[in-house]
Amino acid sequence: MGSILQSLNRTIIAGIILAILVFLIMSSANDGFTYDQNFWSTVFRYLHVLSGVMWIGLLYYFNFIQIPNMKNIPDEQKPAIGKIIAPAALFWFRWAALSTLITGLFVAYLNNYVTEALTFGLFTNGAAPKSIAIGIGMWFGIIMAYNVWMIIWPNQKKALGIVEATVDEKAKSARTAMLFSRINTLLSIPMLLAMVSAQNLY
Repeated sequence: MGSILQSLNRTIIAGIILAILVFLIMSSANDGFTYDQNFWSTVFRYLHVLSGVMWIGLLYYFNFIQIPNMKNIPDEQKPAIGKIIAPAALFWFRWAALSTLITGLFVAYLNNYVTEALTFGLFTNGAAPKSIAIGIGMWFGIIMAYNVWMIIWPNQKKALGIVEATVDEKAKSARTAMLFSRINTLLSIPMLLAMVSAQNLY
């Protein structure tokens, strides 16, 4: 067990194998897989939640841990954050955002509410409360993913020196990235409320 846990790759592979075993056990109570709409909806919902945990987890890491504590880190140690930790975290952050968005749209499509939710029922003679709640969450998620790819990441590339920028441009870009990261933190609170509460609406 120790050899598995000492390697992140082996830990992830073991986790995937365990998840598959759990899935097989759950499906055996239902006489196996049918590979129908419910099956694929479950797969994409799982991937959606998994991606979302990574995305929002890193968003909260940046806003609750890294940004507030940067002022407490000695100047000679800050390059380790800017050159090693932050670029790695931003890689997973932006791809988790995209994965969350894409898998969420697949879930909405497979459950036949993508149009109703995104339009709040404007083109479907009204929407159920569940679809309205999910629609609110979806739009917040779309805005947040847009912020990640179109505003936060381009500005972080300048702030971290991944692309060339002047000292003033770096400072301005760092502030812009921080402010939009805070916007995403703000939006994440009602977004999660909308998504979770939708499960108890009809």
